[in-house]
Amino acid sequence: MSSCCCPEKPAESSAARCPQSGSIGKAVDRQTIKALLIELALRRLAAGEYRFCPDPDCDVVYFDGNGSLFATQDLRVPVWQKLAFGTRPVCYCFGESEASIRAEIEASGQSDAVERIRGHIAAGRCACEIRNPRGACCLGDVTAAVNRVESALAIRTATRAGANPGTADVQ
Repeated sequence: MSSCCCPEKPAESSAARCPQSGSIGKAVDRQTIKALLIELALRRLAAGEYRFCPDPDCDVVYFDGNGSLFATQDLRVPVWQKLAFGTRPVCYCFGESEASIRAEIEASGQSDAVERIRGHIAAGRCACEIRNPRGACCLGDVTAAVNRVESALAIRTATRAGANPGTADVQ
């Protein structure tokens, strides 16, 4: 039963699933796709609703319900969800990447990437809906990236300390 506060969810359509991975895709605005496709791929863009495939093991980035799809090589930018952890771009508006976050943490002990991006958002400077291949705000992705990098650095530090007891820096 549907009500004003709890509407029924529409039945999941097979068109919402990536034809290659089967992952559920998130709808992406056409403007995002047009901005990010290379020229040859843009020539193949057909009418319809496109979705973003989040599966990191799938080369498909955008697909529609009619069999049209675009892969990583069809985009002007690398898609962080499709790349291996380490140096991936995370913020397409302000150039934050796992590499820049790692360098900042190594130099100062922390990353202020999330706060910097929040400042840019508050100032009306972001354009995630166009620049981010997912077509959505990257702030959650940046927060997760900072946490992943911090964890990786902690594991690396712990491993080094365990391999060479007594050589770990005491702070």
